[in-house]
Amino acid sequence: MMFLVAMIAVVITMLLILIRALLGPTVYDRILAINLFGTKTVLFVAVLGFLNGRPEFLDLGLIYALINFIGTVTVLKFMQYGDLGWDEASKEKPDV
Repeated sequence: MMFLVAMIAVVITMLLILIRALLGPTVYDRILAINLFGTKTVLFVAVLGFLNGRPEFLDLGLIYALINFIGTVTVLKFMQYGDLGWDEASKEKPDV
């Protein structure tokens, strides 16, 4: 019963996070909301795996957490520099 309540609480917070992602005043608020949504998704998968007696769901949650982290860093880098890398031919590095 306690894990069912936890699942309902996670779903409610995910809905609130989606509202923040849609109404966020800045792009960075939206990126933070999407990152938080990914974190809550990992928690949702972990609790769902526990409820179903499938511990291998934790592996899926860890993989999703890594993808979420890399995706967030990539989007933030693109938002800051406007590009994901620097041109090897021009030998110019972006200002850090």
